[in-house]
Amino acid sequence: MQTEIPDTGMCHRLLPRSVSLAFKLPQKRPGEAAQDFVQTTLRMTDCEFSYIYKLAQDYLKHVLQIPQPEGCPSKTSRVLQDVAFSVQKQVEKDLKPCLDHLGVVSVDTARTVFNQVMEKEFEDGIINWGRIVTIFAFGGVLIKKLLTERIAPAVETYKKISYFVAEFIMNNTAEWIRQNGGWENGFLKKFEPKSGWLTFLEVTGRICETLLVLKQYY
Repeated sequence: MQTEIPDTGMCHRLLPRSVSLAFKLPQKRPGEAAQDFVQTTLRMTDCEFSYIYKLAQDYLKHVLQIPQPEGCPSKTSRVLQDVAFSVQKQVEKDLKPCLDHLGVVSVDTARTVFNQVMEKEFEDGIINWGRIVTIFAFGGVLIKKLLTERIAPAVETYKKISYFVAEFIMNNTAEWIRQNGGWENGFLKKFEPKSGWLTFLEVTGRICETLLVLKQYY
């Protein structure tokens, strides 16, 4: 899958203001104003997807122990790596028999399993930062499973999995993220080390419960 991803820059910080930006446009005829609003919203959505896609890539590189340039990833990405990797290790330990028999034979199969498990996790309509962390963690579980089977080269695999991880987050949790402080003012305040990760048990408990659905695959 070849997908052009726009440069993230600082655009993720502007996302919560996307609606207000529409009202700062010069006076135009109704049709032109509406068209500008749509274009502005699309640009914001592209930036948002790009930011999440980068978080997913950084996390999967961390899982695969791929070296990253000094100064990268961002603070948000580093905190996410710490929390999600802890969740991932717990999942791999608690569900090892299930994962050992999981038939992931291609990236397409990984996408199917991922979507089914995540839809099960979010079927009650509840969204919180803990559950969002599990999305990244399960992406890490799947990439390790694929590479253990030597399904595809590491670079192509982590890019494709990063894409469908970001896609799921955008389609199912993006609005909640905007309304709850975004990644810097929401996620970091919830999980950065000084908070003590008070909700860690909530995170691990939910993902382990949810991933029991994998038993249907063996």
